[in-house]
Amino acid sequence: MPAHQVHGARAGLRRSARGEGGRPAGTLIGVLGGMGPAATLDFLGKLQANTPADVDQDHWPVLTFSASQVPDRTAAILGHGESPLPAMREGLAMLARAGASCAAIPCNTAHHWFDELQASTDLTLVHIVDAVASELKARRLPGSVGLLATTGTVQARIYQRRLDAHGIATRTARDQAAVMRAIEDIKAGRLDRALPAVIGQVRELLDAGCDAVVLGCTELPLLAPDFPPALRAVSIDTTDALARACLRTIDAIARGQAA
Repeated sequence: MPAHQVHGARAGLRRSARGEGGRPAGTLIGVLGGMGPAATLDFLGKLQANTPADVDQDHWPVLTFSASQVPDRTAAILGHGESPLPAMREGLAMLARAGASCAAIPCNTAHHWFDELQASTDLTLVHIVDAVASELKARRLPGSVGLLATTGTVQARIYQRRLDAHGIATRTARDQAAVMRAIEDIKAGRLDRALPAVIGQVRELLDAGCDAVVLGCTELPLLAPDFPPALRAVSIDTTDALARACLRTIDAIARGQAA
């Protein structure tokens, strides 16, 4: 595309984001984060990176509640921990009271409670698996992907059920315990120890016939910049997919209000 056309396209996106004479009321993005904190910061960075902008005012206003005290999601799913649902409902209610019109939760395992959360709020919630399905379809990938995720996400079949509805088959890791150890290492800041383990799991799923590998815990994309380029190209960053879907959602809300 010629340079002047690229500039014109970006300007159109910016006008769509900013609107004429300022943003319409109710175009505040809510983020229920803290699960974990580093993954939330990564999500916020990807919201910023995916927004066409030349000045501060081109960006959407964002309110983040880093609810790091939400009980462990995997422990709850496996039946030996407190349910995180009440704390997450309270967090979404706080975002709604502050004026958010949509919300994202940058934690894959938390989406086990997505339907209950959506039923409890007037906020438009963005589902991370639907965001990933959109990414897979946009890449025109065939119908088989690998999944690296917490044991809670795997056992609750959060991805398997939802991707199956999109016609996408899912294969999980052979050594799930190794995946969980790597996720725990990332949460503890031991990225150097987690990196070779995760790269090995990605390669194993590709060798098993998967066309791509979904990094289905928002801790895992923190390692992706250090993947070999060939592996990075076939790894699906769920945090980035959620950020893109969140921007599409708030843009649609703003367009609807302006209509």
